[in-house]
Order: sequence, then C-alpha cells, then structure tokens
Amino acid sequence: QVQLVESGGGSVQAGGSLRLSCAASGYIATGYCMLWFRQAPGNEGEGVAALAPSGFTRYAESVQGRFTISQDNDKNTLYLQMNDLKHEDTAKYYCASKPLYSCYSVGWSVIPTRQSWGKGTQVTISS
Repeated sequence: QVQLVESGGGSVQAGGSLRLSCAASGYIATGYCMLWFRQAPGNEGEGVAALAPSGFTRYAESVQGRFTISQDNDKNTLYLQMNDLKHEDTAKYYCASKPLYSCYSVGWSVIPTRQSWGKGTQVTISS
C-alpha cells in the first residue's frame, strides 16, 4: 500500500487560492485512481476530484471549474489547485489511492477505507 502525505493547507479569505500536495512513497503514475476528498466536522466526507493515469479526471459538481487535480509523475506527487475558494470549502482534505477502475465508475467519489488515506491537511476559508 502506497503511503501518502498531504500538505499545503492553510487559512485564506474567500476568493483566494491554495494548492494542496500529496506526496506518495511509491510510484503512483500508472497503478491507481488518485482521489482528493474532504471532511468537515459533522458532515459526511465528499470526494472532490479524481485522476486516472490516462489523465482522465472527475470532479464533484461543487468544485467543478474551480479545482484542478494533477500529478507530477517524476515527483510521485498529486496536486489539487483550488481557486475562488468559498467558505463551504472549509474542511480537512485528504488524498487516497483507489483501484484504477474506480475513476471510470459511478462510484468514483466514494471514500476508500482509511488505510488508503494520508493524514490530511486543514483548509479554512474565512468569509
């Protein structure tokens, strides 16, 4: 199982931008569907973006047009560029690895078991 470490979170005002990073201990370029998801206190987790090795991407409707998922294969690092941030984007953000096929399924945003997660990075948006 690949180990994942998220970073890049912080506190910004609404309308601002952040770029989250997810460093992987192993090679993730070809073997996984990589997912960013978020959890806010009292809310269910929400898958926000997924990336397949082919470059195929999926986005939640709530972030479509504002967030961009990408990957640097040389660095084994996954990114989430977040623009035009809103108060409702406040959450702890995690990256996770999933079976490759999941990026192409209707369940792409389903959060996998905890062993597939990193420890998360907190994003706080002030109005």
